[in-house]
This record gives sequence, structure tokens and C-alpha cells, in this order.
Amino acid sequence: MKVRFLPDNITIEAEPGEPMLEVAARAGVLIPTGCLMGSCHACEVELDDETSICACISSIPGDRKEIAINLYDDPEW
Repeated sequence: MKVRFLPDNITIEAEPGEPMLEVAARAGVLIPTGCLMGSCHACEVELDDETSICACISSIPGDRKEIAINLYDDPEW
């Protein structure tokens, strides 16, 4: 499936179930992390359906052909 990281519009192929942070790293996209357990929300991203998730504990969903992941820019992190 195609995974598109916004706002830089970087697209990469990924398999459903792959860890989101690994796919981002392979694409050269940095998603900031903190606790790596989903508690601190430093890695929070928004999917194209406006669902907010923590990338550190999420994988690429398998129910679509393409997904867009919008990275937040939080100056506090």
C-alpha cells in the first residue's frame, strides 16, 4: 500500500502491519518520540480520516490501498 507523509508529501510503499515508525524512518521522515509507549503523545500523528494516533504503538492499517499521515509540528517537543 502507499503511505504518504504530510506536510512534505513523501510517499513510500509499505506492508499492512508494519510499524509506523519503521516505515517513516525508511522514508526518511522523522516522527519525534518520547516514551515509546503511547503515553506522552510526542509521536502523535493524524490520519487522513482525522483520527489521531500515537505512531510509536501503531502499525500501517490494512484496510485501504493508500493512507496519508499528517505530522504535527509541536515546538514544545
